Amino acid sequence: MVGFLLILHELEPKPVIDTLDIKQTQVNHSRLAETDFTNLPFGKYFTDHMFVADYEDGEWKNFEVLPYGPILMSPAISALHYGQAIFEGMKAYRLKDGSISVFRAEKNFARFNRSAERMAMVTVPEDLFMQGIAALVNLDKDWVPSAENYSLYIRPTLFATDPLLGVKASSTYKFVVLTTPTGPYFNKPLRVKIETHYTRGADGGVGAAKTAGNYAMSMMPTAAAQAEGYDQLIWTDAKNHEFVEESGSANLMFVIDGKIVTPEIRETILDGVTRDTILQLAKSLGYPVEERRVSITEVLEGIQNGKLTEAFAVGTAATITQIAEIGYQGEMYTLTDPTDRPFSTSIAKKLNDIRYGLVPDEFGWNWIVA
Repeated sequence: MVGFLLILHELEPKPVIDTLDIKQTQVNHSRLAETDFTNLPFGKYFTDHMFVADYEDGEWKNFEVLPYGPILMSPAISALHYGQAIFEGMKAYRLKDGSISVFRAEKNFARFNRSAERMAMVTVPEDLFMQGIAALVNLDKDWVPSAENYSLYIRPTLFATDPLLGVKASSTYKFVVLTTPTGPYFNKPLRVKIETHYTRGADGGVGAAKTAGNYAMSMMPTAAAQAEGYDQLIWTDAKNHEFVEESGSANLMFVIDGKIVTPEIRETILDGVTRDTILQLAKSLGYPVEERRVSITEVLEGIQNGKLTEAFAVGTAATITQIAEIGYQGEMYTLTDPTDRPFSTSIAKKLNDIRYGLVPDEFGWNWIVA
């Protein structure tokens, strides 16, 4: 067993968190040299190791970083039959001084446990979440790309493991952290379609939780839209399909009348970490911000009358991705030139400068782990 020391580096350093005994078993042969870092599709190549922990008999145990590979599971586990499975998406960056930073980990940790509570799952203690990620990223730090717009994507996940059938919350769980080096999620501005039949989240549902089933239900309508030549969908409210909510795996933002406008967080919309980051950056730069319901009519009329000058998707994977065209009921609406959008361009630069350590981290968002 090795004790892993975790220190959070922020504007005012926090005390050292108590150490956990994390066993480390390293691979005999690294796949690092066999990986083409100039061609990194999202989520395809995994680093040499993963972190795992088990919740059994009312406590967390078996903390281990071990070689990435299959996990032995019963085919009767609750996650497979009743959907108790959640995850997060985070990124680690190589800073200009060579150190490795995980961006806004505390926000992902808080949302992870909100998702767990909504899905009637056990929550993960902060020291386990943070130190598990830190131990894994530190061991596989050579996998963190150094090229611009590249990063190490971190996927913490929690799933139910009771090996029995019965519609009830599981009493056992497995917490796993995977890491994958990745390039840009999208390589061009998006062509999106406003979805008016299917829905991603309904009032009283689990739309605000980052649970696996939310993504499963989106696949069929997304595939249908892609067959029509679109890249993603814009999801709308389940009741009347009147208001804009999300797009694929990202939140949405618009610049309307010189103001940054984004759908307010509701129980049908994921509280995005990148969304929160962009809004904080916008306010710090003096941009007016509105968080409110945004109707389809307002968006489409804004494109036509020139009041809507920018539209973009924001998320951990997408970062800031421009929207070039919006399809609605068979008609296509073309937005302004994606290369001439002053707000989103300036915010994207500011965000990247902070994440890669090119400017001082005035917000305390970078957590140095290696």
